[in-house]
Order: sequence, then structure tokens, then C-alpha cells
Amino acid sequence: QVQLVESGGGLVQAGGSLRLSCAASGSGFSINAMAWYRQAPGKQRELVAQITSGGNTDYADSVKGRFTISRDNAKNTVYMQMNKLKPEDTAVYYCKFRTRSYSGGLYRDYWGQGTQVTVSS
Repeated sequence: QVQLVESGGGLVQAGGSLRLSCAASGSGFSINAMAWYRQAPGKQRELVAQITSGGNTDYADSVKGRFTISRDNAKNTVYMQMNKLKPEDTAVYYCKFRTRSYSGGLYRDYWGQGTQVTVSS
């Protein structure tokens, strides 16, 4: 019912910037929290940033001061601006939306397909 499409990944030099976006399509649902995760080779998937329906944000310590998460509720889209990128930021980045059907029921999480971010040194 809900599909998430990511974009904005790519190859960038250390110190550079990228802006990721993730848009949800479908109908009959509302979005609660939005989040970005990442997974590097040989590493567990980790939470990078999240934003609640009220606009509260939280960041992993490793990205504080460099990454900014934001949302556009009218477009059902979450963004993440990534500045001062480091080689250790290299990973596949996944968006996640927590949704709920207008008809009620439990919250359900949906994931984007992932977008590769590679930072060269």
C-alpha cells in the first residue's frame, strides 16, 4: 500500500555534501515518524537521524553538527542534508516511515530501497 522511493546518493569527495530525499506514495495512511538508517559493509544497520510528527529531531553522535533531517508533510517526503562528509559515512542509506491506516489498526513501518553514498578520501 505504501511505497518509499529514495534518491540523492552518489559519490562525493571528503568534505563535500549530499542531500538525500525519500518520498512516500499511496493513500489511506498517515505518517508518524520518519528516519534515516545506514548500513556499511560488515556493519550492523544503525539509526542516523529521526524526526517525529511534531518536528522533534534526534541524531547519532557521529553525525551531529553535520547532518540535518527535515520533512515536508505536504509532499510526504523526508530529507537529509549531509555536510562535511567523511569516508566513514560511506554506506547504503535507507529511509523508514512509520505509518498508520486512516481506518485504524497498528502502526506499520515501511522502508526505502536504499541509496548508496560513497565518500572518497
